[in-house]
Amino acid sequence: MEDDAKTRILAAALPHVPFEGWSEATLREAIADSGVAPGLARALYPRGGVDLALAYHRQGDAAMVTALAASDLSALKFREKVALAIKLRLQAVDRELVRRGAVLFALPQHAADGAAAVWHTADAVWTALGDTSQDINWYSKRATLSAVHAATVLFWLGDDSPEHEASWAFLDRRIEGVMAFEKAKAAFAGNPIGKALLAGPFKMLERIRAPKRQDDLPGRDAAPGGASEAPPRAF
Repeated sequence: MEDDAKTRILAAALPHVPFEGWSEATLREAIADSGVAPGLARALYPRGGVDLALAYHRQGDAAMVTALAASDLSALKFREKVALAIKLRLQAVDRELVRRGAVLFALPQHAADGAAAVWHTADAVWTALGDTSQDINWYSKRATLSAVHAATVLFWLGDDSPEHEASWAFLDRRIEGVMAFEKAKAAFAGNPIGKALLAGPFKMLERIRAPKRQDDLPGRDAAPGGASEAPPRAF
């Protein structure tokens, strides 16, 4: 009942966002258009526009996971799977609505919400691709992908190339940069100084574990089953 009402309100809000932004005015219009009781609508979206924007973001994450599960990934390298996931994520949303969201989450009072939303997307991607890491890599993978995703979104918002080809090329370059960093990190770990550091001060990082109840984390309920490939430590 509440989930249906929440979905109806969000659907009713979307046509108003290009004109009113993710705002209180948009929520008022959505309540009127959806027919949901105002009291229930306020309970479902207590912070108004910001909660609407976050709901739209989660909807995009869910659409990406569904599209990724329906894709044939068998012939793709792991880094190509990651690139495809981000591409599917951007194709699942309306650019003007995302632009309005970027403006909202650029405000200091909503910056933490925006960062959490991007982290949720990164977690959804890694979970959908079968990530099983438990140590510091659980965090580093999501932090790295969050940065790649955020940079790609900003580029995509200003991209007028046919079929957003420039955005996908930009994404490939960002992933290539991550790959170069991982190679450098591996080389560092293999030299005498690196081995000494990793055996000493950096050894404590191995004790950092992923959250115990990972099924309660954002994105954990949306992973498609059947993943049999063990992902590498980085893409």
